[in-house]
Amino acid sequence: MLGSAGSEEPLMLPMEAIELDAFRHHYESNTFWCGTLLGGCGGQLTTKLYTDRACHFAHHPDPDGLPHVCGRRARGVNSADHLYVRSAAAAWLAGRGEEAIFEYAGSAEAPFGSVVDIRWPHGALRVHLDQAVPPAWDQEGHEPVLGVSVPVDRDTLIDRWYVHRIRLDSVGTARRVRIGTEAFGRDTEWFTLDDCDMTERGLSTPAVQRIIEARSAAAPAKWRPGQSTDTAQDTRARELLRKLLYARRTVSIALAESVCREMAELAGVSPRLQGQLDAARRSGLLWIEKEAEARRALFASLEKAVTEKQAGKVKKLLRQVKTAAKDTCSDEESRVIGAADGCLTDIAAARSTYLDTLLDDLDQLPPDPDPNDLRIMVRELLRAASEAGSIGPHRRAKVEAWRDRARRVVGPFQTGQGTRLPQLHRQVTRKRWLERRCPRCGAKGGQGCAVDDMPGEMRSLPHDERLQPIIDERKARRPWRVYEVTCPDCGQEPEQRCTTLGGPHRSRVELAKEYTRLKKAHP
Repeated sequence: MLGSAGSEEPLMLPMEAIELDAFRHHYESNTFWCGTLLGGCGGQLTTKLYTDRACHFAHHPDPDGLPHVCGRRARGVNSADHLYVRSAAAAWLAGRGEEAIFEYAGSAEAPFGSVVDIRWPHGALRVHLDQAVPPAWDQEGHEPVLGVSVPVDRDTLIDRWYVHRIRLDSVGTARRVRIGTEAFGRDTEWFTLDDCDMTERGLSTPAVQRIIEARSAAAPAKWRPGQSTDTAQDTRARELLRKLLYARRTVSIALAESVCREMAELAGVSPRLQGQLDAARRSGLLWIEKEAEARRALFASLEKAVTEKQAGKVKKLLRQVKTAAKDTCSDEESRVIGAADGCLTDIAAARSTYLDTLLDDLDQLPPDPDPNDLRIMVRELLRAASEAGSIGPHRRAKVEAWRDRARRVVGPFQTGQGTRLPQLHRQVTRKRWLERRCPRCGAKGGQGCAVDDMPGEMRSLPHDERLQPIIDERKARRPWRVYEVTCPDCGQEPEQRCTTLGGPHRSRVELAKEYTRLKKAHP
């Protein structure tokens, strides 16, 4: 304490040496005491400066030279909070022209300073700094203010609307008082004492004003079945909002445009619903523009696919277009749809004609055809039948008959190494064969091969006539292997080993190198 043992002005000593020097200089004309209001002995104190540990107050030794024994129990930074509360409250009330009386309750159960009673002519507060003394909510003349460690139950918060809290924050060598307001369902809001005031309800903070206004507001009227406060215009506005939502869910541009027009013409709607209508109409117009752009792009893609006669793409896009145009369709869109239908019809007719041509070619085969030729033609027949779709029972029976005959002659398709057709497309990369012109269908470099007798229909694989020259050139460039030439010394034929035990003759190796240098064609 400052000045005397009974002083009500607490001090907190800085713990750093450099700060203690400034503290000593500031209070060089004062004395420090172990305050009785803190539960101390009332003896005089001195300051102890350390550079290797915290600085602190210390008692003067007893007259006999022995260390002084003090009975003070609480020595923490919050042990003087009741005095800081007194100092802050006195200054706050003095600014309002009030002079207060302060009492610090203490007993065996409640330590000294647990409760601070503040009374002045126009009010009274009881500050509970800890849980030692339970707050009395119904006691007149004392409004409880609770420390942060003092609990309060839910029912009390609901019944009283709010309770006040108090906390002290360390700022330098002092403690600053903050007042909080806690309410049920709200976070505690904290304020300085300057933000607080005394009203007819007692201590008041800005949060108290908001809580009272919220609790005092008139409750909204309860809705009862069969009771409607909407006007005819409001009812129609709600219907339009639902119709616009339905139009967007079903992707109906025509319905959305109709609803937006009616929204713009509807008058006499309540302000709240009018705001919803305006927002929904703006959003709807943006959606209509976006969907219209997507629709134009869809029809453009379909028209391009029709021009390129891409049957698969036309069929896929046509389904999407018809779904998008189920409500309304412009003349231009109808033209594109008609062109797509005609394109699919033409392609189907061409495929059917091609299938008939293949069947006629097979009928012209001799009774004992070449197995490889038969296999190739039947494979093409099966592919054409698959692409033609519905071919009727008569042609289906003929296709199955040729398939069964081919199986009897050459065995099951793609079984056995000896009967497997050469897959030339697996031996040449796409980049390489796209550089060549196809001698069979006339496809230029960079273009895929076309289906025979079906203009505009592209094959998934190139013709073998386009691939074989590339493979032949590759073979010509391949180095000759030793056992691909006849040995000049022992006369062993290609693929036969030389008669020597140590490997091929030197002359055979040199001959293979010579063939490679001369780029002689392989057999």
